[in-house]
Amino acid sequence: MEETKKKTAVSCESCVFYDYDEDWDAYVCCMNLDQDEMGAFLSGQTRACPYYRYYDEYKSVQKQI
Repeated sequence: MEETKKKTAVSCESCVFYDYDEDWDAYVCCMNLDQDEMGAFLSGQTRACPYYRYYDEYKSVQKQI
């Protein structure tokens, strides 16, 4: 039986690319998506963002120890 990898939906708040924009006074995705990628993501054609990376704020601290 062949196993298929399924991407699960994730929260943008835990992504490396989710950052505060002072001009917009809001949190936004800083990843530069092209028009086709953004359209597919906003229309729900993708299950999860292909660029999602978990932000671990303690990762740099662990390297220092």
